[in-house]
Amino acid sequence: MTSSAPKFTRRQAGGALASLAAGLVHPGMAFAAGGGRWGPPRPFSWELLVSRAERLARKPYVAPRPSAHAVDGWDAFVRLTYGAAQAVTGTVRLFPTRRGVAPYGVSIHVVDGGTARKLIDTRGLFGGQQVADPAGWRVLAPDARTDWMAFLGASYFRCSGTANRYGLSARGVSVDTGLPGPEEFPAFTDFWIEQPSDDRVITHALLDGPSLSGAYAIDTVRHEGVDMVQDVRCALFLRRDVQRLGIAPQTSMFLYDQTRADGMPHARPIGDWRPQVHDSGGLAIRTGTGERIWRPLHNPSQARMHAFRADHPQGFGLMQRDRDFSHYEDDELFYDLRPSLWVQPQGDWGTGSVMLYEMASISETVDNIGAFWVADEPARAGQRRDLAYRLTWTSADPSTDANAHCSNVFIGPAGPTDTPPDPNTRKYVVDFHGDVLGGLDDSSGVQALTDLPAAAIMDLRAHRLHGRSKAWRVMLDMRLAGLAQKEFRLFLRRGAQALSETVVVTLEA
Repeated sequence: MTSSAPKFTRRQAGGALASLAAGLVHPGMAFAAGGGRWGPPRPFSWELLVSRAERLARKPYVAPRPSAHAVDGWDAFVRLTYGAAQAVTGTVRLFPTRRGVAPYGVSIHVVDGGTARKLIDTRGLFGGQQVADPAGWRVLAPDARTDWMAFLGASYFRCSGTANRYGLSARGVSVDTGLPGPEEFPAFTDFWIEQPSDDRVITHALLDGPSLSGAYAIDTVRHEGVDMVQDVRCALFLRRDVQRLGIAPQTSMFLYDQTRADGMPHARPIGDWRPQVHDSGGLAIRTGTGERIWRPLHNPSQARMHAFRADHPQGFGLMQRDRDFSHYEDDELFYDLRPSLWVQPQGDWGTGSVMLYEMASISETVDNIGAFWVADEPARAGQRRDLAYRLTWTSADPSTDANAHCSNVFIGPAGPTDTPPDPNTRKYVVDFHGDVLGGLDDSSGVQALTDLPAAAIMDLRAHRLHGRSKAWRVMLDMRLAGLAQKEFRLFLRRGAQALSETVVVTLEA
């Protein structure tokens, strides 16, 4: 899942990178300013791109060759990426190819008024005068000091979100993620870039891989300090059957959180002083029936896949809900500022499931979390699939509504604190917060419900959290011995009314 993910931007000041210098040209001036830099003008439209993707799918797949101009090492990559260079158009700057990380070049076209020209001469577009092939591209903020959107590696792309910090990534599509065999990484091979303004970029891309080809249109709008929104549409053409075709996939990093106290399974690494380290804290889902699900993320001992029924989905995404700096205490990478990514299907996607893939990891530089939607309809050779959705990169939480949401999960040994811990038992403490809980007290008939068998429950109670009028806590003590199920569900209810989303808790040995 992670072999093609561009990870370098995550570790530089926690996100959007500072450029050393930038020579910029204004939108609409790229052709004139480039002189012989551009190929001949050719008509361009969405329909032409879709036709090209369809024709490509009828041909055998041809794997790309690594660029002969790929640079070696981090220092050379940084020099070419962030040194003084011209923009391709507007505020668009290029990434160079780099051996072992982003070795494959891509074709770059600039679109103006329905006419496209291909970039054929990159001299001056990288730091220094070294000749290099573009592996991807990024969009600088108007002050040229940070970038707010980037495409690099396979079909990965990302936006910096409300707080101008990079975190998780989106992908064009995923193929066979989490299956026993190797995962396939279709790649964006050609880009057509149109930049009507500094804060709007329309990206068209051609995707190709062994199992499918596709056409993408991504209309991105940025407003300083406000959510970044991308309207995506794609037309996919399958060359061969695909066992697991992931739609609107996301990848993120989860190393540990507050549930991994010392002595618990998969505790935080010895010597790491930070309370939590993760780009995303959980997976949120809103099904077609309106049910809201929250699944806290884990760093498992071995890779595992979870499926959540989500027919006609209204939305899903990997969320960074915890925005309290003191819960991370990292003033270099600022995990509390990492964006959440919410997917809203446009039109009816039909029946299917949201899938969550978690891999074991010992490093915060590796993406070990994947989430995507898979249709029930088998993906067969010769099919065309058209889909549309909206991506929102945000510091808010679009997954919440009038009902309460899960704000914390803690894990420890069951029973009183003054008794020796029993390894065959466990305590789960789940906090909920929301306006719907305001004014309720312990006499209001609020109950915690779970799908655990009665024999496994030692104690289950809910109470208002002291000093907080809109927060409730559930305390669950349970027996692990003889329990067959690997996860349980928990939510708050008052009478026939569900007061909270459903929290899905995975049991780990």
